[in-house]
Amino acid sequence: MPQRTTIIWDWNGTLLDDAEICREAINKMLKVRNLPELSLSTYRDVFTFPVIEYYKEVGFNFDNEEWEPVAMEFINLYLGALPSCGLTPFAARTLEIFKRKGYRQAIISAMQHDALLKSVSALGIFEYFDYIGGIGDHYGGGKIDNARNYFIQAGLSPEKITLIGDTLHDSEVAAELQCKCILVATGHQSFQRLSDTGLQVINNLSEIDSGL
Repeated sequence: MPQRTTIIWDWNGTLLDDAEICREAINKMLKVRNLPELSLSTYRDVFTFPVIEYYKEVGFNFDNEEWEPVAMEFINLYLGALPSCGLTPFAARTLEIFKRKGYRQAIISAMQHDALLKSVSALGIFEYFDYIGGIGDHYGGGKIDNARNYFIQAGLSPEKITLIGDTLHDSEVAAELQCKCILVATGHQSFQRLSDTGLQVINNLSEIDSGL
């Protein structure tokens, strides 16, 4: 058994290949507001948590409209496109490798919990996870509390955990848990932004050392 025995996965952008449908959804919203649309590289340069800050960055004015309806406008577009999403490159293979090596695997996500369960199940990988935890709403505020609760509930030790994610927020979650973090540049933030953390950054999941 390896020294690290538990893997905490992020979902969106790490296992779920959904960056492009997020870009398409936000571009539809920007277009109707006569705001500049985003390329995928620009999207990855500006996306952040909490997501309201990213909306402000790309031009939404919350003095003129309320945040909650805007967030739900995005979610409706996103959920409509979600069935078209598959897994990120090498995700299924990596999950299977870790399962065979005896790792406990969990998902901690900033996605709304019921939508998360449905998404994981639809892609046929539910069996790989001992725990799947999303958040209670669709507003993308973050997941540090969710991760902390799982950490306590499962009786985990920091030195036994590797967290794998695709955003700076994942590095913040790992810092809160005081565990190892690997960032993968297949999702919602660019390789350069992730590299600025000083943490290990990989291009895709094929580059993970399965021994961690």
